[in-house]
Amino acid sequence: MKKRARSGLLLALSVSAVAATLSAVPAQAAGSSSPELRWRPCAQEGGPDRQECAELSVPLDYGDPEGPRTRLGVSRVPSDRPEARRGTLIVIPGGPGGSGTQRLAQKGKALQKELGGAYDLVALDPRGIGGSDRTGCGLSDEDRDLVNLRPWPGPDGDIADSVRRARRVADACAREGGPLLRSMSTANEARDIDSFRSALGEEKLSAFATSYGTYVAAQYAQKYPDRTDRWVLDSNGDPDPERVARGWSANLSPAMEQRFPDFARWAADPAREKDGPEGGGGLRLARRAEDVRPMVVALAERLDRHPKPTTTPGRPLTGNRLRQALQLAMYGDTVFAGTARLIKDAGDPRATPALPAALAGSVPEHEAAVTVSTICNDVRWPRRSLPATARDVAADRARYPLTGGMPVGVFPCAFWKWAPAEEPARITSDGPSNVLMIQNLRDPATPYFGALKMREALGRRARMISVDSGGHGAYLGTGNACGDRKVTDFLRTGERPEKDVLCAR
Repeated sequence: MKKRARSGLLLALSVSAVAATLSAVPAQAAGSSSPELRWRPCAQEGGPDRQECAELSVPLDYGDPEGPRTRLGVSRVPSDRPEARRGTLIVIPGGPGGSGTQRLAQKGKALQKELGGAYDLVALDPRGIGGSDRTGCGLSDEDRDLVNLRPWPGPDGDIADSVRRARRVADACAREGGPLLRSMSTANEARDIDSFRSALGEEKLSAFATSYGTYVAAQYAQKYPDRTDRWVLDSNGDPDPERVARGWSANLSPAMEQRFPDFARWAADPAREKDGPEGGGGLRLARRAEDVRPMVVALAERLDRHPKPTTTPGRPLTGNRLRQALQLAMYGDTVFAGTARLIKDAGDPRATPALPAALAGSVPEHEAAVTVSTICNDVRWPRRSLPATARDVAADRARYPLTGGMPVGVFPCAFWKWAPAEEPARITSDGPSNVLMIQNLRDPATPYFGALKMREALGRRARMISVDSGGHGAYLGTGNACGDRKVTDFLRTGERPEKDVLCAR
């Protein structure tokens, strides 16, 4: 699975090395200037040649600014046209668990080309990720298997194993995580971004935020409205402060139903019929698009009962692994061919399926800890009775069989040991009218109906560009010239549509 498919809400699980512990940097004196950022070259393969990295010291607890501190990895790509420079734009990654440094490396060249040197491009690694101090929960490889880290029910919808695992993960994080893990939250990420702004010596920041990063950016704009310049939110989640990530997860079921027809049409196209260099790889799954869905559902149910060995020892292709692979594949059309091959091989008695990379190994320890702790620290999740939860899962499973009831299952947050340090801020229209949203109509991770909730909350502050496309990530992501042009024009000139617009295919 490509990294792009791992950047969505609750799925920003990029691979990186496990290391580091909580820093004990002395506290900065109150009222003193921001600490110097000591930049060093850190260009990554495929990224901008001039990318640099540094470390930023911030309070572990902003309520105790004189107390312990932690280090954050930060990165920048200076403008290559100083005469055209108008400010600094921060790239805010998805997640929770996405690295800003990696996101800047992935998008930096494209942004440089589009923006013509108008900005220094910068990014921050959230607490626990990339170049920042790290911690973990001491989870086993099995518990960090993505199919287990998410609450996929057992065959026939049984939730007993996922409940036991959720409780075990919550207990481990409470036992092993320490104060750094307890400090991970959207509110603190927004504060860390403002500390970075101050260290850069900037009065305001512009932003390009994606996926979960749009919620971070919205929280920042709510808390520091006068420190925002031109604010772009790409692939937006519902900002409901009562549910936050619990709502994002539940939305995955209907989002999958909205996106799957794109894959079904692709997989039923006669162009996929022929094998060979000029054909479609023999990947046509059905003669009619409407036949693809029942075929995939039936295959997953068969694998529930009879898992199939794969090329990864100890990782059989179960019904849930197929469902998870399918959900990840909806992030971009470029993944359709690999997913069709997986489905073909799963149904062929002579073939041994190869799992996508995201399912062939376990999520790195620190990334699992960041994802779980952030969503659990943000808001209290209700503890419903197991029979009531089982009924919810069964109902969701029956209505949305492609996601098998997972999105409404039991996450570790139901057993989390700590209450949220603060209530999530409600996103409102208070502040300057300088936000431009962009959203695919058929997004499998941050669905359009959820984005409309963000649009409603921002009110007069925002305009929204709707792109008639599927997948996760719209700006410089789908090849839609209309959407790309409107975002680029806004960032370069400040020109924003007078009203919400639809960009056709």
